[in-house]
Amino acid sequence: MTRRIYKPMLAKATSTAFTDKDWIFEIKWDGFRAIAYVEEPFSLKSRNGKELKNIFPELIEINQLAHNIVVDGEIIVMQNGKPDFQTLLKRGQTAPTEQNQRSAKRAPAIYIIFDILEKDGQALTKLPLMERKKILTRSLKEGSNVILSDFIEEKGETYYQLSIAKGLEGVIAKRKSSLYEENLHTGSWLKIKRLKTCDCIIFGYTQGSKSREATFGALLLGVYDPEGKPIYLGKVGSGFSQQMLMLLSAKFEKIKTDFVPFEPEAGDIVVWLEPKIVCEVIYQVLTSDTKLRMARFQRLREDKFPAECTIDQLTEEKTMSMQTERLFEYAAKRNFEKTPEPKGGGKKSEALLYVIHEHHARRLHWDLRLEKDGVLKSWAVPKGIPEVPKIRHLAVETEDHPYEYGRFEGIIPKGQYGAGIVKIWDKGHYIPKAWEQDKIEVKLDGDRLHGNYVLVRLKKSEEQKNWLLLKGKDPPGNS
Repeated sequence: MTRRIYKPMLAKATSTAFTDKDWIFEIKWDGFRAIAYVEEPFSLKSRNGKELKNIFPELIEINQLAHNIVVDGEIIVMQNGKPDFQTLLKRGQTAPTEQNQRSAKRAPAIYIIFDILEKDGQALTKLPLMERKKILTRSLKEGSNVILSDFIEEKGETYYQLSIAKGLEGVIAKRKSSLYEENLHTGSWLKIKRLKTCDCIIFGYTQGSKSREATFGALLLGVYDPEGKPIYLGKVGSGFSQQMLMLLSAKFEKIKTDFVPFEPEAGDIVVWLEPKIVCEVIYQVLTSDTKLRMARFQRLREDKFPAECTIDQLTEEKTMSMQTERLFEYAAKRNFEKTPEPKGGGKKSEALLYVIHEHHARRLHWDLRLEKDGVLKSWAVPKGIPEVPKIRHLAVETEDHPYEYGRFEGIIPKGQYGAGIVKIWDKGHYIPKAWEQDKIEVKLDGDRLHGNYVLVRLKKSEEQKNWLLLKGKDPPGNS
């Protein structure tokens, strides 16, 4: 019987912790992601398919703790009460079995298991997360080097703050109802980290001086565009231990090249390298010319192929920094396994979109949505959209919606947020005439509505979310 090979489910990055009863939260461990096939023959595969069972022989203990299961988890090495990635990385280097046995005693690895993908030959990936968790608990005993991942429900903000206080990277948030979707970033799993990170290819280095004369000064980093062309992201010259400086310098000696992938910065004397080594860097901000500002070396990523380091991760980071944070409240209120509402990612047009939904929820109302900065700014209008001047209707500001919601019609099931029938009452495009903190004026050009409309904020309202919506005066001759 041919063994099924699984690809790890992936988590989207965000920097905002949250509290929600429909989610659980686990520690984000700084280690090697690995899937264990606890069957004959036993296998422990890294994210990129590397066999790890001989590198971490102590983890073969799992064969005495479970049978006929496939599980997903993270391999870590603890030193002084914290995960030590450098020690783990050192152990991850190919070495004779005898050396691995000694390392297993000196710096033992721990396999923290957080999911089960298969049991007795039956795939479990289509089951909800919490059901998989129950099966995992029944199917695996804990040992000295194999343990189950702890998690808490609902209180993600508190858990995140505690993890940061203990010097950990952050937390992983998982929707309770999430299926295991291989090799995908669906948004049902989120990695909440304090720092922005990027996986980069090392394309070269500058000559070192003074204490670094024997190694290097800074690394030249890059990623690939969709056509496979290298894109320069800048340099990183900090964050290296002496051990890492020596390790990288030894690796560089074997992969020097005369090929120049991009133009270096003025004044730099560069030694170019074959694009074979991947590293993770942390940075403060991505500049407008796509450079990593205040970059700092974090670690090597021997579990990633250079081809995986694409500009998409930064494009996504740029988009998420704007859209994901804005759509956070929207996503947190919805269970996308049960509601047909879009998660987001709709294709934009050049003109600015507006849509008005007729929403038969607990109380009938109309939802006005205006596209701005990649999302739909939204207001609930209980009495509908005024179609003649001098009539003012209350409009209550609600959470931003994804651009894709502009095409949405359907039935939101009972028990879900906003349950009821949603129909498009009007749609079209608009021209912004003024968009200020307390006043918005637009010219609508839709299937039903045309002309100027104004939103004015009522400052005395609770949280200042109440606005007045009115039809503005149109210039003479405007139809």
